[in-house]
Amino acid sequence: MNLLKTMPDEELVVLYAEGKNAAFDVLLNRYKSCIYSYIYFIVRNKDLTEDIFQETFVKAIMTIKQGRYTENGKFKAWITRIAHNLIIDYFRQERSENTVSNDEVEVDLFNNIKLCDGTIEDRLVYHQVLADIKRLVQYLPENQREVLEMRYYQDLSFKEIADITGVSINTALGRMRYAILNMRRMVAENQMELSLT
Repeated sequence: MNLLKTMPDEELVVLYAEGKNAAFDVLLNRYKSCIYSYIYFIVRNKDLTEDIFQETFVKAIMTIKQGRYTENGKFKAWITRIAHNLIIDYFRQERSENTVSNDEVEVDLFNNIKLCDGTIEDRLVYHQVLADIKRLVQYLPENQREVLEMRYYQDLSFKEIADITGVSINTALGRMRYAILNMRRMVAENQMELSLT
């Protein structure tokens, strides 16, 4: 098992396809935390996250066992793209049933008093600016919002974003550029002040 832990993803995929189940256990342990976090960040529901997480790895297992895995050198991006597509499928189905609500859970990742220094006024301004930015992000087109959230909230590279969303790096960069331009336009139109100083 220790030898397996040092192997690259692609070798583990091959071993698993050949019937060595422990190889997939290593892949699962290697990526379960980041895949779970990615799903939870988007859906913000623990039960739904667990369902999509399990479905993601079941789909990966089926694809590998059927010999249809072709993403050489890109296992992490591939497994993340499976999760991403399952999330999209879920929300499309929910939207068509008119039961999805964005108001169920409001999570502000930056609103943690333990992480703040300075005066109460500084904290109030800081939180107001973050709330304003968060509100602006919600008005962006979905594809721009998605790239912005992946880049700034999940700290993904543009290559990873491109792989996950199935677009070119230039398209991902373009979406980010337009997201920033749109946010600047909204700030100007609404005469907002987003400075912390």
